[in-house]
Amino acid sequence: MIENLLHEDCGIFAIFGAKKASELTYLGLYALQHRGQEASGIVSSDGNRLYQRKGMGQVNEVFASKEVLSSLRGEMAIGHNRYSTTGSSTVANIQPLQITYKGDKLLAVGHNGNLTNSTSLRKKLEKEGSIFQTTTDSEIILHLIARSKKEKIEDSLADALSQVSGAYSLVFITADSILAARDPYGWRPLALGKLKDAWVVASETCAFDMIGAKYLRDVQPGEILLINEKGLKSITPFKKVKHAFCIFEFIYFARPDSMIFGENVDKVRRRLGRQLAKEQPADADIVIAVPDSSNTHTLGYSEQSGIKFEVGLIRNHYIGRTFIQPEQKIRDLDARIKYNPVKGVLKDKRIVIVDDSIVRGTTSRKLVWMLRNAGAKEVHFRVSSPPITSPCFYGIDMPTKRELIASAKSVEQIRRYLGVDSLGYLSIEGMLSMPSLPKESFCVACFSGRYPTKIENNIGKFALELK
Repeated sequence: MIENLLHEDCGIFAIFGAKKASELTYLGLYALQHRGQEASGIVSSDGNRLYQRKGMGQVNEVFASKEVLSSLRGEMAIGHNRYSTTGSSTVANIQPLQITYKGDKLLAVGHNGNLTNSTSLRKKLEKEGSIFQTTTDSEIILHLIARSKKEKIEDSLADALSQVSGAYSLVFITADSILAARDPYGWRPLALGKLKDAWVVASETCAFDMIGAKYLRDVQPGEILLINEKGLKSITPFKKVKHAFCIFEFIYFARPDSMIFGENVDKVRRRLGRQLAKEQPADADIVIAVPDSSNTHTLGYSEQSGIKFEVGLIRNHYIGRTFIQPEQKIRDLDARIKYNPVKGVLKDKRIVIVDDSIVRGTTSRKLVWMLRNAGAKEVHFRVSSPPITSPCFYGIDMPTKRELIASAKSVEQIRRYLGVDSLGYLSIEGMLSMPSLPKESFCVACFSGRYPTKIENNIGKFALELK
């Protein structure tokens, strides 16, 4: 992902029954940092009250000292890394969101995903007297729980979730329990594990690896888990629907060392690269990756094609989140901030460059210019996903349709814009054949324009009647 324009909206983590719950949650969030770098937060419980710490910045910035973590008492905690897809970037929107309702009941939530009927629900709740403290759609779920007439928290949650549409993987904490839930379509991953006697829930299994927990299984689509001193209780209150796992989790978002949707990400990415080489071969001397998200794709392409894999680009991992663009107009400055070409590798070579996707194409174009300026004789661009033609409404921060280069330009027009000798994308059919799950299990709306559910536009201008 050269342009780094697609962002997952968050990573979530929860643990019950561990002595240093807040410290383990910190480590879990650290492993999930790739899913959100805007803000981070932890809420813990000692059985009587909730303790909270959250702030703008990355995990190590928000939790910069042991004193901060030691103030988060108790043997249960939930955590959240945020990258906003709905709601502005303000302190009020940082999760977990916490409320007190029905007198003295305590509840906090961390949400990964987007609700697609948030506009109408929010208007309805406000009309009926609800007062919102944030602009995020996650707060809607808390209001619905608070208004539920059900007595048990798991039943109140089921009641609330029966009224929402869209993507949600959720973790909750009360004074004495942890809950987790996943929408019936299963858009976003959510895994269940154990650390000795402690229960752990996380967006990806890499968080389990960080703390030494064992992966047990996925939280199933449409499942609600209640974890307390009595153990684990599972309920499945929703009608079963055809799954719509986000294929982009395999392509880009998830860490390659994670297991999501029951399969190793690294293996799927390698297969995607091999399939790309079959569908879009190139006559070249070397193949290089756009580091780091495309490394495994490129290895697969190299293995299948027989073209030698080389490290042609070096990525700067120390950019920092507060970088301010200098005033001088250097043509490829933003690309050079992130990448530097290895001239000795590229000079006089016919190059295949592999990336996982192209969004707007602007930074891709600058990177191609850098490769040619470094002496590349030919540049052949290969993309291990199909052209992105439509925005996502299920938890990816994606440009509008008119900003997506493939929504209005043909592959040949994009090739000319990028300035490459050839351009090839992976087909939708080829992409869907790489995971072991049936192809009908995945959401490919950003490639096809066909959405699994009806979408209510978040700014209220129009609604899409979806196929």
